[in-house]
Amino acid sequence: MNLLSINYRKIFFLLIILGEKSFRAKQIIKYIYSFYSNNLNLIKNINKKILKKITKIIYIYTLNIFKIKYSYDGTIKFIMGINKKIINTIYIPEKKRFTLCISSQIGCFVGCNFCYTGKQGFNRNLNTSEIISQIWNIAKFIKKKNLNFITNIVIMGMGEPLLNLKNIISSILIMRDKYCFNFSKRRITLSTVGIIPALNKLKNFVDIRLAISLHASNDKIRNIIIPFNKKYNIKNILKSAKNYIKNSKANKNGVTIEYVMLNGINDKYKHAHQLAFILKNILCKINLIPWNKFNKSEYKCSSYKRINIFSKILIKYGFVVIIRKNRGIDINAACGQLFEKNI
Repeated sequence: MNLLSINYRKIFFLLIILGEKSFRAKQIIKYIYSFYSNNLNLIKNINKKILKKITKIIYIYTLNIFKIKYSYDGTIKFIMGINKKIINTIYIPEKKRFTLCISSQIGCFVGCNFCYTGKQGFNRNLNTSEIISQIWNIAKFIKKKNLNFITNIVIMGMGEPLLNLKNIISSILIMRDKYCFNFSKRRITLSTVGIIPALNKLKNFVDIRLAISLHASNDKIRNIIIPFNKKYNIKNILKSAKNYIKNSKANKNGVTIEYVMLNGINDKYKHAHQLAFILKNILCKINLIPWNKFNKSEYKCSSYKRINIFSKILIKYGFVVIIRKNRGIDINAACGQLFEKNI
C-alpha cells in the first residue's frame, strides 16, 4: 500500500493489523512528511527487523518529475509523468502567499472551449497517491532549494475535481491531517464548473473553500463555452453552491465566482449587469480572469479597459471584485494553458 494514499489514522490501524505498536505510525508519518524520503529503510528510530516486516506491505511511490520550467515572474511549472502521460503542477510565489496549483485528472472530461486542457480530451482520473504526490514532490523540491513552503493549495489544475470525487475527498483529508501536511480548511480551494450531485455530496465529507467556474452570465453563452452547462445549468449550480457554503466555516466570506474575460463573447457591459443580478442573493467575491491564449484558439482576451469597466460595474453593485494577475504565461503555466505532449 502506497503511504501517500492514506492518512495518519489509516496508517495507525494498518500497523495494529500487522501486529506492531501503534506509536510507530507517528514515527513513520513524521519521517514521510518531514524528510520527504521514499526509502522507509532509512528510518533510524525503528528496528531494521520491524522495517523489513512492514515494508513488505507499505511503501512510498511518487510521480516522476520529468521537467521543471521557470517563469520570469517566479512561477515554477512541474511536468510529472504517469505511464508516458503527463500532468502539470504549478508553484506560484507571492510576497506572503505561496500557492500550489494541483491537477485532479489527466486531461479533462468537461472540455471547456476556451481552455487548452479541455480541448485535449480526457484520459483518466488521478488516484489519491498521485494527487498527494504532486504536493509531496514539490514540498521536497522546496525544502532542497530552500524556497518558501506552500501556504495554499488550489485544486485548479488539469481536470474537473468533482468528477473524481472519491479520490479528491481522500486527498483533502490527507492535506488537512495534522500529522501530514496540516493545511487549514481556509488554505485549500477547490474549483469546479458545477457538478451538482458531487457538490451536494462534498459538504458531507470536507469543508474547504469553494470556487465556481461560472464564466458566463446566462445559459445561452455558457452552453457554448462550457457544454457541460446543458446538464447542470447556472440556476441549479448557484443553488447548490449556496447550499454548500450555508454551514461552511471555510466559506464564511462567501464563494469565489470565476469569470474568464473573452472578447466579444461574455464581456459586454450588459453581461456585467446580468452577472450582478444572478449573484445578488449569493455571498461571493468575483474573480475576473484575463483569458490566456493558446495555439489555434478562436478566442481573444478582453482589453484591459473593458475588464476594468466590467469590474467597476460589479463593484457599484457592492461586489468585491479581483482581477487576476497573469502568472507563468511564458511557460504555459497560466489558467487554461495546462497541457504537454506525451513523453
